[in-house]
Amino acid sequence: MHATVSTMTKDELKQVIETSIEQKLLELLGDPDEGFQLKTSVRERLLRQQKSVAKGEPGKSFDGVVNRLT
Repeated sequence: MHATVSTMTKDELKQVIETSIEQKLLELLGDPDEGFQLKTSVRERLLRQQKSVAKGEPGKSFDGVVNRLT
């Protein structure tokens, strides 16, 4: 992208800033999970969750999760 800030929309500028911050944080902090293996059970659960979200199925409510954890 070779646009100047003055020609960008609010959303475009926001995206540029978010991307820049994310890249800098990754550069400084790295990936804390790098080198670790994902357990098969966790991977399968994440894939099931991804499919549910793609189908538009609702997740658990925030209040329900809070109640379960407290």
